[in-house]
Amino acid sequence: MQWFQLEVVPPESPGPLRLCVPPGSLQEKSGYELRLKESVRVQKGLCVHVPCSFSYPWTSWYSSAVLYIYWYRSRDNIQRDYPVASNNPHKPARTETANRFRLLEDPTTNSCSLNISNAKRSDTGSYFFRVERGYDVKYSYTDKKLHLQVTEEPDIHVPERLESGRPTRVTCNLPGSCEGGRPLTFSWVGAALDSLSPQALRSSVLNLTLRPQDHGTNLTCQVKQEGYTVITERTILLNVSYAPRNLTIRIFRNVTAFEILQTTSPLPILEGQALWLLCAADSNPPAELSWFRGSPALNTTPISSTGILELRQVGSEEGEFTCHAWNLLGSQYVSLSLPVHYPPQLLGPSCSWEEEGLHCSCSSRAQPAPSVRWQLGERLLEGNFSNTSFKVTFNSEGPWANSSLSLSEGLSSSLRLSCEAGNVHGAQSATVLLLPGKSVSLAGVVPGALGGAGAMALLSLCSCLIFFCIVKARRKQASRRLKGMDDEDAVMGTIALGSKQKCQPESPPEQALPAGGVPSSGEQQEELHYANLSFHGVQLREPQDPAAASTCEYSEINTTR
Repeated sequence: MQWFQLEVVPPESPGPLRLCVPPGSLQEKSGYELRLKESVRVQKGLCVHVPCSFSYPWTSWYSSAVLYIYWYRSRDNIQRDYPVASNNPHKPARTETANRFRLLEDPTTNSCSLNISNAKRSDTGSYFFRVERGYDVKYSYTDKKLHLQVTEEPDIHVPERLESGRPTRVTCNLPGSCEGGRPLTFSWVGAALDSLSPQALRSSVLNLTLRPQDHGTNLTCQVKQEGYTVITERTILLNVSYAPRNLTIRIFRNVTAFEILQTTSPLPILEGQALWLLCAADSNPPAELSWFRGSPALNTTPISSTGILELRQVGSEEGEFTCHAWNLLGSQYVSLSLPVHYPPQLLGPSCSWEEEGLHCSCSSRAQPAPSVRWQLGERLLEGNFSNTSFKVTFNSEGPWANSSLSLSEGLSSSLRLSCEAGNVHGAQSATVLLLPGKSVSLAGVVPGALGGAGAMALLSLCSCLIFFCIVKARRKQASRRLKGMDDEDAVMGTIALGSKQKCQPESPPEQALPAGGVPSSGEQQEELHYANLSFHGVQLREPQDPAAASTCEYSEINTTR
């Protein structure tokens, strides 16, 4: 601790009484006061002026004594250490600061101002002021000190918030200034300055209008001193705020493939596909993202409040989706149309016989719209075309395509006719059977190929013809057999179709046939109206009575005319 020497002359005392008191204790008692800018910054190698004034108790008794003032480092001992600045030739300043720390004015004007030149990093620290005058005034102002900071970079002052599109003022300066120093020149370097003239860049004040692309770029202020290269520079990172822009949509298909869209061009998708839509926006601060079905209207509730929209299974008509991005500086949205594609769905063909010949029509629905054509034997008919044998017309609207075919010549049951519809996602066809004089039947619909339904129909027709011949032959045998019967039962002529009957031996003989046992000539000409007998569940049992050996049992009789 530093102590001060105080000289007191009591009345009727032969000499002064000297006391030692701690520093600063006199301020409260005697009104020592120091007026000083306590914090000062100076650029390394440059100079700075520190204004200062002080006061102390003074009487006319001190007029003959010389006033000395000093500046010391905070940790200096005034008894052992030299000051950094002094006007006392008997106690000069230390060598490393003698020519750089200078007292500028006459201390008798109560000025303690200090001029520091060619500042060094080692000068950084705290300093206190001291005054001495004779034996009566010896005081150190330790309660108020000078805090000096020597920096190596200039100061760049920018507004607290930088906004895109707004004029901005940026300044660069070196801490500390004093007269007599070498002139300084300033210059600016940065990507945000490409629109400024070279003259505008050679100033400590920079006026510019920032853009969104300037966000995150560097801005550098360089300071040169006359006769020197760059003595110092400082670089800052620009934080520019701007509204959302450049909205993009990424489409994930089956969690693997994706693509980036920056336009509203339609994106075809297949029905039943799973999609994930990811929306992103370039903005500062980051934008709030949401998804809407269709165009967002006032008070419309979003279907997703994040940048991700999940469509687990795309329907046949998904339509349009819109991504909306918003922050405090503005908003933007982008819409995406999702037209759903699917393979053809064939309606028809339908055919009918008309006076001029056979007329057929065929329609199909698909996305994109399908093509419809006819396969007539080995010939392929499509579009709009006609000649003496046939006429083909085609029209399409939206997802529907329709074609009609009129045939007037060359018709036969062996002719092969089919309607085919197809697009990039698949094909479907249907075949018809040509039966002149009767209605035309649809043989079958075969996706992508012709079926064999025609062959099956021909096989069934042949079976019916064979069956008809067999039945006719059996009818003739039954007619000849009736002529030779006497009292035998005419079972086939009496049993009701579809009913259950039993042949009883006790039945009267006259119930079987008319008298004589032979049918009349009229009955012989009448043809029996049954073609076939089917016996389901026939059971043959051993008769208990030999007389009942002719007993039989039928469960059901079916007929086919």
